[in-house]
Amino acid sequence: MKYPWHLYLMAAIYILAGINHFVRPKMYIRIMPSYLPAHKLLVYLSGIAEALLGMALCFEATKNIAVYGIIAMLAVFLPVHFYMLSSEKAGAGLPKWALVLRIPLQFFLMWWAWFYLRF
Repeated sequence: MKYPWHLYLMAAIYILAGINHFVRPKMYIRIMPSYLPAHKLLVYLSGIAEALLGMALCFEATKNIAVYGIIAMLAVFLPVHFYMLSSEKAGAGLPKWALVLRIPLQFFLMWWAWFYLRF
């Protein structure tokens, strides 16, 4: 292993999250803001992006590109988390405190990805 184990953990999380977009697309479609078009297509594209970025983390030639891609992707996903707070249906039955916690979690995940630029 060239990188620390936790980089591979992050890679696995993104790969599995990306695959989950294809296994349970309805879950993701439900949380898509209504102002976005083609929800199903966007869910599949975001799943592909997550899985590919997760895989790209594992290779020296693509790791830094993947880190920047993950940070950008998480920034693009932020409106979804705010939408989940504003819509009971999109909130998926999660308690408000959990929905609020997801927002700083996004920033933690951005930092976690950024951390690997030094390797």
